[in-house]
Amino acid sequence: MEYDNIECVSSIDGLNEDEIHHHNLHHPNPHHGHHPFSSSKPHNATNNANNSNMVNNIVGATGITPATSVHELLECPVCTNSMYPPIHQCQNGHTLCSTCKARVHNQCPTCRSELGDIRCLALEKVAESLELPCKYYNLGCPEIFPYYSKLKHEAACNFRPYNCPYAGSECSVVGDIPFLVAHLRDDHKVDMHTGCTFNHRYVKSNPREVENATWMLTVFHSFGQYFCLHFEAFQLGMAPVYMAFLRFMGDEAEARNYSYSLEVGANGRKLTWEGTPRSIRDSHRKVRDSHDGLIIQRNMALFFSGGDRKELKLRVTGRVWKEQQNPDAGPCIQNLCS
Repeated sequence: MEYDNIECVSSIDGLNEDEIHHHNLHHPNPHHGHHPFSSSKPHNATNNANNSNMVNNIVGATGITPATSVHELLECPVCTNSMYPPIHQCQNGHTLCSTCKARVHNQCPTCRSELGDIRCLALEKVAESLELPCKYYNLGCPEIFPYYSKLKHEAACNFRPYNCPYAGSECSVVGDIPFLVAHLRDDHKVDMHTGCTFNHRYVKSNPREVENATWMLTVFHSFGQYFCLHFEAFQLGMAPVYMAFLRFMGDEAEARNYSYSLEVGANGRKLTWEGTPRSIRDSHRKVRDSHDGLIIQRNMALFFSGGDRKELKLRVTGRVWKEQQNPDAGPCIQNLCS
């Protein structure tokens, strides 16, 4: 992906223009810890007494809590994730998850014996008796689920981390919104603005020679939220086009509380776009490929740029507003800025 210059002008600061150059950073994925388990099935008094003696021996000898011991039993030795049925074992009793069984070519990673198709039914029953906290509990999720419901919840958990929205590189950093805002500012050096209106000019010296390009991401802070303004060049079928669109740094449900408009124009003509910002849960490529934004054909963009039409100098203006429900009148009213 190629980078280009963007001249950014905050409508609050006036019309002084300056070029911003791009930085390409790549980061590793952060690692997440494991979580304690709790049993959902009751035990009789005899079992409780026996378990109490066993637990006391474990804690006294090793300092490991019962929950940690169960957790270690369910930890796959290959990927270190919690094992879900089917749980496989070799003839010597070493266990691993079904995903890793395919990866180790039917050879036990612990003793190197052949795995075969032996299931560890006892450990599967232990797993089925547990209730587990969401793996995003350290990010604020308070939910605890029966064993088989946990994965389904985690796939859509509102507390799951977001991917970095930077479009210029395949950045693998994940985190919550405050962390990603700091990451974008400090690591990617993106342009940061405050306010609900914007006025940017995107510049390219040889636009006819470039079919795919991404300009520097711009982040806006408005209504206590953060929005990402994207501008890209790509091929729409056989036609070279430019596209501007906005993404909301939050979940889709929150994004629907806001609207935005974009406008380009010159020489008495203009193109406008109005829509709802997409959540950064959707990648910038997914949004771009869905054409959910202001699309300008290259010839039209060069016409708006003026001059001899050999250089792109496209000014994009826009604003963000919050849709507020009027309890008396019923329909939504616009809160233009705060």
